[in-house]
Amino acid sequence: MKSKVRKAVFPVAGMGTRFLPATKAMPKEMLPVVDKPLIQYAVDEAVASGIEELIFITGRHKRAIEDHFDAAPELEAELASRQQHDLLECVRGTVPSGVTCMYIRQSAPLGLGHAVLCAEPAVGDEPFAVLLADDLIDAPVPVTRQLMDEYERYAASVIGVQDVPKHETSRYGIAVAAPIDGRTSQVESLVEKPAPGTAPSTLAVMGRYVLEPQIFQELRKSTKGAGGEIQLTDAIVRLLQRRPVLTHRFRGRRFDCGTKRGYWEATMVLGMRHGQIGEYLKQSLQQATVAANVAD
Repeated sequence: MKSKVRKAVFPVAGMGTRFLPATKAMPKEMLPVVDKPLIQYAVDEAVASGIEELIFITGRHKRAIEDHFDAAPELEAELASRQQHDLLECVRGTVPSGVTCMYIRQSAPLGLGHAVLCAEPAVGDEPFAVLLADDLIDAPVPVTRQLMDEYERYAASVIGVQDVPKHETSRYGIAVAAPIDGRTSQVESLVEKPAPGTAPSTLAVMGRYVLEPQIFQELRKSTKGAGGEIQLTDAIVRLLQRRPVLTHRFRGRRFDCGTKRGYWEATMVLGMRHGQIGEYLKQSLQQATVAANVAD
């Protein structure tokens, strides 16, 4: 009998060098997208999917993430005294009641596979989700929930994927998979960041996974792969030899917030939908476009 997916792992130990100097003293995951830090979007997705335990794999200079999800008695008392109840609920709602947080330090920057392996003592022998906060995904049904549904249907690990342009394959793990139904396929092979023209497909892994605990055994066997890091992709390839692994083309719009372009795209799109600033932002962008055209 398969176990329920109750736990989610958030690898947040990266240095965020693409956003320097903004990330010199602040975790990249705490960069705001409109009015919430990037990591909050991933946590909200996990909680909305039914996850009960949040496991953060952290590194040096990541204390702000722990503080963000901790209680803030002084701030809460001040907001309560001012009767700013909406703000008070925002502060208290970063982690809903009944959801727990755990923090594990990744001792060295050895890659995503190593970060996931660090979570083994907290995950144990249960299936679990992995969410990469860099991938902010706007979806009608949380992407993690979509993958959990496929796990419950097929009792197999599930990787979230979308098709990418051929010239972008070197940025992703790329899957070759045989269709099972309309959006779910069974993985035949995975290649980590193949050069354009050598990629076996355009089906790219997009920072969302539901994994069976057998992945830990394969991660313990891992040596450094692409980029001199322990790659999660390599462990999944070995897992394929004894367990089925699926891909699922999830429904939703993904923003690559690990890049400045994707980060600002997410800020603009979500900002224009925001109840307080949406109309103002739309008007400002229209005015800026007119001004640019006049200047030309």
